[in-house]
Amino acid sequence: MNNVMDKNKKDYYKRLHKNAEGLTFGFAKSMRSTPAIAEAILWECLRNRKPGGFKFRRQHPMKDYVADFYCPDKKLVVELDGSIHREKEQVEYDKERTEEFEKMGIRVIRFTNFMIKNNVEKVLQEILSELQK
Repeated sequence: MNNVMDKNKKDYYKRLHKNAEGLTFGFAKSMRSTPAIAEAILWECLRNRKPGGFKFRRQHPMKDYVADFYCPDKKLVVELDGSIHREKEQVEYDKERTEEFEKMGIRVIRFTNFMIKNNVEKVLQEILSELQK
């Protein structure tokens, strides 16, 4: 019986993390320990099922990526973009990353750090609207 439970738990985490490898988990852990200001602000608003009762995970590893925030029940990733995301190479990387998430059946919405710092209520309304789809 114990082996069946262990296998079910392992399968659950493989699905939840989309077969992320160990290095991705380590990277996610280090990112959780030093969040950007905008991430800390948004996490305070999302944690403990605050937006409409939906659970979010912070710095969640999936495949080769780490999503800033992930709601597994609604398969929704919320990404925050700082100023580096305006650089050409980063724009291309973000596009590829979004396409990979979409191939996994996950929707992605993006907000700038500026938006979080200056109008977090509007951001939360948009996130809740996406969650209710």
